[in-house]
Amino acid sequence: MTDVDGALADAHQQRRFLCVLGDAGLGKTFAVHYTAHTRFPRAHAPLRLGARPGPADLRAHLDHALGLHGTAPAEPAAAALIRRALAAAPRIVVIDEADRMPEACFEYLRFLHDDLPDGLCAVLIAGQRGEKALRAQQMLLTRTATWLTLQPLTRGQVPRAVAALHPLWQTVAPDQLCFLDGYFAHGSLRRWALLTHYVQRTLTATGTARPDPGMLRQVVARIDTSRRP
Repeated sequence: MTDVDGALADAHQQRRFLCVLGDAGLGKTFAVHYTAHTRFPRAHAPLRLGARPGPADLRAHLDHALGLHGTAPAEPAAAALIRRALAAAPRIVVIDEADRMPEACFEYLRFLHDDLPDGLCAVLIAGQRGEKALRAQQMLLTRTATWLTLQPLTRGQVPRAVAALHPLWQTVAPDQLCFLDGYFAHGSLRRWALLTHYVQRTLTATGTARPDPGMLRQVVARIDTSRRP
């Protein structure tokens, strides 16, 4: 998550966009939200847009993320409140699956960025297939600080990233985490999330407080490693 940390800090300082790309399962969304929440907790403004969102949906989610909950977001007065809140303090607006947004949503983000005195830091997350859709947006070409493509976790990154994923991994030795990654997860945080689910179920069923190497190997052996979640 070091790459995300540096890129996010830079985009936040410049009040510009950050585009985070990568294959499914690499933990793009987790890495961005974890970093934003950990380093910039007061600035973090996550948006969870539904399918085919329009500008009104974007405004509604901004209204909620900024804690306004006032006038209906579709009304001009509410749009002014959103701009005022974004201008009052630096924010990091995070949008997952940003490539699914229509042109009108990108235009609204462009308006906010250009209208605010210091710009707007917005993190747009998309899979590798969404890169073409994002790069087709001309407004991003001149307002984006970094285009960051994430790769699978390396052996050296596994202990820190997995410990941040869930507290139960903080009790497992780094060399054991690296073994589990090489045998099962292969640098994918989605695979680690699946393993976390099964380990938690086993801990509950056995009344055990923390996993030991034997339990972890048994859990991994029960999971069909040929199937990708």
